Amino acid sequence: MSVETTVDRSELRELVADTLDVEPSALTDEALFIEEMQVDSVLALELAVTLEQRYRIKIAESEIITIRRFPDVCDLLARKLSA
Repeated sequence: MSVETTVDRSELRELVADTLDVEPSALTDEALFIEEMQVDSVLALELAVTLEQRYRIKIAESEIITIRRFPDVCDLLARKLSA
């Protein structure tokens, strides 16, 4: 059984956008989750749970608070999946 080590960015963008209830086109690499998309702690936790279930990883609370933009999600997943 192989572990998924690469993340399809377009699929991930759609997953994150769906979880945050925004259009995928609004989820640019520069868009700030808290300041521009009004992501609060509950929504951040929901995103973490969604990512954990989809990619079969565990995300610590200390890691959740470091996610500010879409590239941060990609970087976190890359680290988790390569570990």
